Amino acid sequence: MEKLKVTDKRLIKSIFVNREIEYVWHLWSTPEGLQRLLGIDSKIELRPFGAYELYFLPDAEKGLKGSEGCQVLSFIPNEMLSFTWNAPPNMETVRNHEYKTWVVLTFKKIDDKQTLVELIHLGWPEGKLWDEAYDYFDQSWGYVFDRMTKV
Repeated sequence: MEKLKVTDKRLIKSIFVNREIEYVWHLWSTPEGLQRLLGIDSKIELRPFGAYELYFLPDAEKGLKGSEGCQVLSFIPNEMLSFTWNAPPNMETVRNHEYKTWVVLTFKKIDDKQTLVELIHLGWPEGKLWDEAYDYFDQSWGYVFDRMTKV
């Protein structure tokens, strides 16, 4: 495989959610929460190197359903969750590359009924295909963050 040059480019999203921090944490850290947030099945093993797999295309063949192979990197309950991230099946080169970007979510209690959620998606290599994946996730994470205000 080619040697990648990883940039300092970061995709950052933040939003205030009018829910308690435990609820928002649950949305991201459990299969039940992700079902509520995105209406999808998932496999979440909340431990370092446990699965963090979201199945956006449940009827697709194995390996093309979603974030198969992605893993939890670290977490602090109700504060932070980080995981590796791949690309959708139509971005085959990026998706199947041995290198993965990663996502860090932080949760900050503003008061009993409001939580600030910040997402930083980083580890982006140089290259046209990686730039296309970055642009794709700039839009998709925006959609996901919008969903948090509706559940």
